[in-house]
Amino acid sequence: MGILSGSVPWFTMMIVHKKWWLLQTIDDTLGVFHTHAVAGFLGGILTGLFAEPVLCSLFLPVTNSRGGVYGGVGGVQFLKQIVGGGFIIGWNIVVTSIICVLISFVIPLRMPEEQLLIGDDAVHGEEAYALWGDGEKYDHTKHGSASDDQTPHHKAAIGATQVV
Repeated sequence: MGILSGSVPWFTMMIVHKKWWLLQTIDDTLGVFHTHAVAGFLGGILTGLFAEPVLCSLFLPVTNSRGGVYGGVGGVQFLKQIVGGGFIIGWNIVVTSIICVLISFVIPLRMPEEQLLIGDDAVHGEEAYALWGDGEKYDHTKHGSASDDQTPHHKAAIGATQVV
């Protein structure tokens, strides 16, 4: 379960998302869909498949509760997990849509296309995920600074212990 819960969401985010047009229409910069929806649904299904009968009896008051790999009525537990996951997906779609509609009455949910084209730095005064060191030199006049004092304050702490 651990190997699948890490590799399947990664695969859907890095491979499937780039090739499937439907996923490309979703603005999911942080990969929330993959890390929560895909991993959560997968975890639920795998729990229904691998639920150990003795452990199930400790947590569920349902007799003969077991995962699908243990035979018998195990397939029913697997089906319950799929139905439960489907319900949660439907619930999230409905409730999130209602929340977005209510928010859109107050403020727009998306910036105008003209502002999107000029980029984060011009619109917000900062770059998203700016990692200085991967090709871009830090420029305090461009990115701003907490103070105008450019002297490094951390040198005294490197390799020395101060006795007070």
